[in-house]
Amino acid sequence: MMRRRHFLLSGAAAAAAARSWARVASAAASAHVVVVGGGFAGGCCALQMRHLSPNIAVTLVDGNFPYVTCPMSDAVLIDLRTLLSITSSRTGLEHAGVRLVRDTVTALDARQRRVRLRSGGVISYDKLVLAPGIRLLFGQPEGYDEPAAQTLPHAWQAGPQTRLLAAQLHAMGDGDTFAISVPPGLMRCPPGPYERASLIAHWLKRHKRRCKVLIFDANNHFPRQDVFTHLWRQHYPGMIEWIPPSDGGAITRVDPATRTLFSSSGAHRVAIANVIPRQAPGELAADAGLASGHGWCPIKPATFESQLVEGIHVIGDACIAGEMPKAASAARSQAQHCAAAIVAQLTEHPTAPSELDSVCYSMVSPEAAVVMPSRFRLTDDEIVQIPADAPSRGAAVQPVRMADNWYAQMRYDCFGDSRGRTADRLRQS
Repeated sequence: MMRRRHFLLSGAAAAAAARSWARVASAAASAHVVVVGGGFAGGCCALQMRHLSPNIAVTLVDGNFPYVTCPMSDAVLIDLRTLLSITSSRTGLEHAGVRLVRDTVTALDARQRRVRLRSGGVISYDKLVLAPGIRLLFGQPEGYDEPAAQTLPHAWQAGPQTRLLAAQLHAMGDGDTFAISVPPGLMRCPPGPYERASLIAHWLKRHKRRCKVLIFDANNHFPRQDVFTHLWRQHYPGMIEWIPPSDGGAITRVDPATRTLFSSSGAHRVAIANVIPRQAPGELAADAGLASGHGWCPIKPATFESQLVEGIHVIGDACIAGEMPKAASAARSQAQHCAAAIVAQLTEHPTAPSELDSVCYSMVSPEAAVVMPSRFRLTDDEIVQIPADAPSRGAAVQPVRMADNWYAQMRYDCFGDSRGRTADRLRQS
């Protein structure tokens, strides 16, 4: 009798569960999620939603095809990689069932739940995820406008700018100076300028040993400064000079015609000026009222929904995610978290808050990379970093193959690219 009763109860529970999941599947099947922006954040979010709930229709809108990744673009500057090797067609998203729309969203209508395309089309949605990335604030520093970027390349958006800066580097005269201007405040890939300085110093050491690299920095410190400076003294003695704001590191004006940078310490004429301007969220986010007074997009950590416009989720470099850096790996973690939250909302199955993570690899030579791992948790509606033991210099430096594997995994997770092909690198002979 007990066995029979247990069987009947189990059968009833199973039937109830089946009815519940049938309702979930029905709700998910009628749902349409639109993702705007197909970088690491947008691509990963779209892909993750398809993995979590194949019944949800997912459309990704991006006018940038194919996509050239910023991670590993510094390696292109010194011929460790080609632009083709850091370019994704994003066909892996289509294979996963994501509908790709090669267009640009020009306006959002949160009330009617639809987006308008540059081509004139309109797409309706049940959920909207915005991953607009950054825009460069030309005019900061003074004199640095879009035409100036053709003389003083920023190379902070990979592609033609990467090719331009590489050509300038290769044309340097022995004894010339290569300058990098780092902007103040929040920016994409905080350790990026110092990776760039390291790899350029490596190339100059091999080809033009009398050259120098100057880093004009508007910030008083930078990520893992102790490790970078130790490695610079070890591998590139006397070649890299970091100039903080107190010594005139904050560049306030540029003269593209003479390649001159101006700061509180005077005028600095150089052979190459890699000027990285200040940054802000993509223009669409600002136009839609998603950005607050500090210029970035505040979100609700549990779901990555905007705090300012109901029903729109913002992920990646454009958002303020507590203590998380603006980095590709952070964007991947945010995308996975956001996708899970959206699927839970659509299926009415709430999920418990999870941890987030980020790991940055910054190459300092063709053999070694500085690794910066971080973990974060949701606490009192905030994203805070989980304290970790301070790594030693040795633990913070890993073989470059680890960075290669990380990059390949990133592309697999965010675009569905083959891990084997993207791990290939072109090394100098």
